[in-house]
Amino acid sequence: MFRIGLFSRISQVPVSALRYYADIGLLEPAEVDPSSGYRYYTAAQLPRLNRILALKDMGLSLDEIGSILDEGIDAEQLRGMLRMKRAEIGQKVVEQQARLDRVEARLRLIEKEGSMPEAEVVLKKVDGLKGLAVREVMPTVSDIGGLIGDGFAGIGMAGLAFTGPPLAIYHDKEFTGESVDTEIVYLVSDTGTPVPTPGGRTLTERVVEGCEVASIVHTGPYETLGDTYQAIAAWIDEHGYQVSGPVQEIYLSNPDEPGPNITEIRMPVEKV
Repeated sequence: MFRIGLFSRISQVPVSALRYYADIGLLEPAEVDPSSGYRYYTAAQLPRLNRILALKDMGLSLDEIGSILDEGIDAEQLRGMLRMKRAEIGQKVVEQQARLDRVEARLRLIEKEGSMPEAEVVLKKVDGLKGLAVREVMPTVSDIGGLIGDGFAGIGMAGLAFTGPPLAIYHDKEFTGESVDTEIVYLVSDTGTPVPTPGGRTLTERVVEGCEVASIVHTGPYETLGDTYQAIAAWIDEHGYQVSGPVQEIYLSNPDEPGPNITEIRMPVEKV
C-alpha cells in the first residue's frame, strides 16, 4: 500500500483532491491507521480514480460521477463516452488542447486495465553515483527542461566530459504540477569544482547513494510517462514492496536527436 502523498505522485492527483474524494465517499482510502490517521491507498484503486478524472474532464459534477460509478459503468461504455467528448473538444482547438490531452491520457490507462506489462519492471541494485547537481523548486513541470538545459550549458562551458546520462530526483511528497522540487544530477569527469551556469545557478558535487530499486524503461514522449508510473506502481504493490526514497528519472536519450525519448524510472524500494 502507498501513503497518500506517494499515491498522489503516482496518480498525479493532489493530496487535497484525494482527501476531498474520500470525504464525499467517491474514493475512500483502502486503510486508515487508527493511531496516526495516515491514509493508505493501493494500486488497485487507480482504475476507479482514472474513471473519476476522465468523467470530471467531461464536465460532469462529482455527484453525477458518483452515481455513474455506482451503476457499474464498464470500460467499453466509458470509451464510447470519452470518444464523443474527444470530438467535441477537438473543435475548440487551441484553448481546449490541454483538456483533450488529459482525457486521452486517462483513456489510455483505462484501455490498459488488467494488462499492465509486469515483464517491463526489473528489481535491481544500483551503485552509488557521484556528479554535479543543482536543486531548485521549478514553477511548473514544463519549466524543468530549461533547468536541465542550463546545467548542460554550464558543463559545456567548463569543458567537462559526460560519463553517463543525467538523472532527475523529485523530492516532492505529492504531485501538484506546480512548485516542483527538482534535483538534476549530471555525471561528469570532474566533480571537485563547482560549475556556474549561464542562468546564474551553480552546480555542486553530489553523491547519490546506491540502493535497491524497481526500474522500468519508458519509450515515448514525456507526456505519456503517467502510463508507465502506474505500471511500476502496480508491480510494487503486487510484489509486497514499498517505496523508500524519492523517485528518479534517468534520461537515456538525447531529445535533440532523431528517435523516441527513452526514460528509465527508478523507485527505491524495500520489502514490506
